[in-house]
Amino acid sequence: MNTKTTGVAAIIGASLMWAVEAHLVKLAHNAGADYLQTCTFRAIGVAATALIYVLLRRRGRDLRITRGQFSVLVYIALAGTMVADLLYVYALGEIPVINAVLIGHMQPIWVVLIGYFVLREDKLTKYDYLGIGIMIVAGLLVATRTPANLRNLRLGSVGDLLVLGATVAWATTGIAMRKYLRELNAGVLAFYRFAIASAIFLTYVLITSHLALSSIHQIVVGVVVGVGTILYYEGLKRIKAAQVSALELSTPLFVVLLSFLIPSESVEIMQLFGIVMLIVGVHFLSRKEEVYF
Repeated sequence: MNTKTTGVAAIIGASLMWAVEAHLVKLAHNAGADYLQTCTFRAIGVAATALIYVLLRRRGRDLRITRGQFSVLVYIALAGTMVADLLYVYALGEIPVINAVLIGHMQPIWVVLIGYFVLREDKLTKYDYLGIGIMIVAGLLVATRTPANLRNLRLGSVGDLLVLGATVAWATTGIAMRKYLRELNAGVLAFYRFAIASAIFLTYVLITSHLALSSIHQIVVGVVVGVGTILYYEGLKRIKAAQVSALELSTPLFVVLLSFLIPSESVEIMQLFGIVMLIVGVHFLSRKEEVYF
């Protein structure tokens, strides 16, 4: 299997894990699990899964990192797990799974905008503008859910807004990873990101209350996210970022398929149309041309 094929398979595998994760978190919420406890078990599960991956594939000394790498990992742990993941897990208890996943997969918009306005590294093409516009409309369709809500400008709930905030935070960590940690082993990267977050979560939970397992889904979701994170980072090192963004759009499709197995979840026709528009938007964001605005 060549490098590109391996990368594609890894991202599709990660996308399936993200879809399973969203439904597992929803099931944990339905079982009465506290979102902070779920985040704690989730982070511990991912760190343990990543550590096992590193020990099985490589030697223990590969856990060593530089001071510069550690500082970036601390940022990724705080922004990507302590903030973004926490917002996402909480929001999944408030909004439909398909809303959370589709809004979460609007990351390419923020990667492009942050790269242009903050990092000043990329120029925007007409395809970027078109892709961003289409994806914004897709997000609007997903958040409003029905034509009646759209006509009355009911633009979604606080939960939708929280996921949007998580999406921006995830985008910044993706940029940081690609810029500073591209050569770091995927298992090592995942281990430190979630081990740092685990220590903070665990300390807070033990000080304020106690750690209590309310649902087996809280444990399983950690393993699922651990596998997904490793596959994602392995794929990111093998194929282009634009290809990763496009392939990750299989996640909403997996979510829709899994939704048919969960009676409490429903998908509106307008949201399915939003999925199609999201795919079209990423297609335009992935295109390149030499003439810039």
